[in-house]
Amino acid sequence: MSVNYITTEWNNKKVILGESLLDPQSPINILIGFHGAESTPENMLIYGNRLKLNNTFMLFPEGPVDAGEGRWSWWIDGPKQKDSVNSFLNFSSNIINKAQDHLNNRFERIKTRNCLWGFSQGGAAALVFTLIGTHPLHKVASVCGFLPETPEQETMAGSPVPILGIYGTNDDMVPSFLAEHALEEMRKNGHNPTLRETSQGHELSAENLMELHDFFDS
Repeated sequence: MSVNYITTEWNNKKVILGESLLDPQSPINILIGFHGAESTPENMLIYGNRLKLNNTFMLFPEGPVDAGEGRWSWWIDGPKQKDSVNSFLNFSSNIINKAQDHLNNRFERIKTRNCLWGFSQGGAAALVFTLIGTHPLHKVASVCGFLPETPEQETMAGSPVPILGIYGTNDDMVPSFLAEHALEEMRKNGHNPTLRETSQGHELSAENLMELHDFFDS
């Protein structure tokens, strides 16, 4: 399956768009891939290119927080994290809106489904948007993710979201208990997480990508 990529800017931030042949007669998945902290969308693209998903419009946005040396994060750590996470939620809502507009300008009366995935802080980004974001979601996946400090607001009431959460017992950056706690919080808030505990470290492995493919393509 050949995927075509273009790099553009939305709201003054780099976004890499990727798609194979889209069928507007069937639901099109909008799949946003969040890179890790102090990273780039190109790093996430390397993994996303191996998913080979059907009828999927992929996006790899650049995080809004400048981490220096051309690297980016989704929020800042420390005492201002809650405010920074709130800014991330607004940023991601705008990305989803832009993706919808992009497809609506090309196709008439299409049905789309919003999906999120990410690695490390990107996995945390996918989870926190599921918890308190403003858009309905179809499926979400987190690899080595966790939950940051969240703004003081109620979780969004909506349909339960299937979540694939993969984490490793040998992860020296995101301890497995933090990842497991995050996924249990998703369950407590009405979502449907599937937990995959592996022996991996802080990585996104070939086995992870196979599971992600099966999860999003089913």
